[in-house]
Amino acid sequence: MIVVAGEALIDLVPSASATPEAAGGLLPLIPRRGGGPYNTALALGRLGSPTAFCSRVSEDSYGAALLDGLHAAGVDTTPVQRGPEPTTLAVAEVSINGSAGYVFYVEGTADRFFQLPAALPAGTTALSLGTCSLVLEPGATAYEELLRREAQRGVFTTLDPNIRSGLIPDPAAYRARFLNWLPHINLLKLSVEDATWLADSSDITDTVQTWLAAGPSAVVLTHGADGLSVHLGNGAELRVPSVEVAVVDTIGAGDTVNAALLHRLASHGALSGAALTELAPDIWRDTLTFAARASALTCSRPGAEPPFAAELA
Repeated sequence: MIVVAGEALIDLVPSASATPEAAGGLLPLIPRRGGGPYNTALALGRLGSPTAFCSRVSEDSYGAALLDGLHAAGVDTTPVQRGPEPTTLAVAEVSINGSAGYVFYVEGTADRFFQLPAALPAGTTALSLGTCSLVLEPGATAYEELLRREAQRGVFTTLDPNIRSGLIPDPAAYRARFLNWLPHINLLKLSVEDATWLADSSDITDTVQTWLAAGPSAVVLTHGADGLSVHLGNGAELRVPSVEVAVVDTIGAGDTVNAALLHRLASHGALSGAALTELAPDIWRDTLTFAARASALTCSRPGAEPPFAAELA
């Protein structure tokens, strides 16, 4: 089983059917289920991977809707903690090319009060973390403790930092914390933009190799319209193109990549650090191409709506 840990929230997305003129200068906002880890769990469930979600979710109506979405995808929500705090809201601003920026409303919300669970579900083989949950305290420390504990147990671990710089008051401290996570990570996946932010440099080539030397067996970079690449500790690099699609928005695209990578690597029996190191180039190419196809489908529709397995068959 793959466990995804982190926040579940509501994205407020501008209506595609309204114009600012018709709305008096303000576009109506449509609530959609979201959050990087939530989207990853949803995508894994839709792809058919045995998946559980580990988080703290509000008891409000938004929280109930979030759980309903996971249940519909076949995701086990047994590890989910519940609380009276409100659901986090993220107001999305979608540019003309479909890319999305966010303004977050996070004060006193449920996920911030996540507590370290006594154990993950029996049969857990992989743990995926990232995004806001590793930033916002006190929950961030609990998620970090979960990462370290499960890595020590031999669980395959993945991280997508998915940087939301507006939530990070001290970039230098966060960058240092990120480096401390690397010895506990098997697969690091991030966008080129996030890698540039974390490296604090436009040239990330040497930095990626430094990250690999610190722990991960592989680093996968997403390059937007320019595809995906994987980088290994021996200096090897492999790249695949993106899949051309009419982009509606990019919400959830990177999260779909996370899920598709885990799903495809599991199908190849490669959910271990040693397996990643020894994975043949054709298997990497197959895995990255599968992730590119899945991500393209997510970009072809509004909000984080990852594809089902049948759409990728």
